[in-house]
Amino acid sequence: MKKILMSVAAFCALFVAPSLAEAAVRGFATANVNMRSGPSTGYPAVTVIPVGTPVTINGCMSSVNWCDVSFYGGRGWVSGNYVQASYRSDRVYVGPQYYRPLGIPIITFDINTYWGRYYRDRDFYRDRDRWRRYTWEPSRNPPPPPPPRWERDRDRWDPPSPPRPPRWERDRSDIRPPSWDRDRAREEWRDRDRDRDRERARIERQQERKREQVERVRDRERFERDSSRDRDRDRRERSNSKCDQSGIGCQLRP
Repeated sequence: MKKILMSVAAFCALFVAPSLAEAAVRGFATANVNMRSGPSTGYPAVTVIPVGTPVTINGCMSSVNWCDVSFYGGRGWVSGNYVQASYRSDRVYVGPQYYRPLGIPIITFDINTYWGRYYRDRDFYRDRDRWRRYTWEPSRNPPPPPPPRWERDRDRWDPPSPPRPPRWERDRSDIRPPSWDRDRAREEWRDRDRDRDRERARIERQQERKREQVERVRDRERFERDSSRDRDRDRRERSNSKCDQSGIGCQLRP
């Protein structure tokens, strides 16, 4: 009987596994947020997820708005207040009211299973017994366990060293900035060049209009001078003509 039940369970697992894989939802980080090793800011940080980077939401907790996400081969927890997902042609922050509409499964957190699966090579893994007593419940949230005594003594004489990147990042020699960063920078430079060309063209049009206005003013002044000179010449000619017809010498007037 036991063998039959185990066979039925294995057969059902073949159908459950694809559904769990399809349950993963694609999201985006809305800020440079820490990906932590547990569903609370008290847990050690694993890495930093840059703003706008896509992440895979594997599931969220019902008691606190924290989600288990995957990011470039790493795994950790991020608050739903810093993750958005597409819902009805719009982006919404991941929250309990959107778990079911987005198809995000409700999960739990067990430090032994989770840390044993993803953080065996991390420095904080050896302190899992102390972290096991830490709880993420807001109403019963004690301070995180203090560092070991040798770390406290070291801080008295040794300045803190800068944080190291996760081992899965250090071991990858082929890691490069995400392609969307390069594409976005290229688009920003292209937009900047286009704006600069537009501004140069606008300034040239303004200068051309000013030159045309100056030319029109000069042409009008030249025309007025020529017209005045022609009128004076015509007046003198008519005056001389009258003097010749009368036979009397006329006094020239200035």
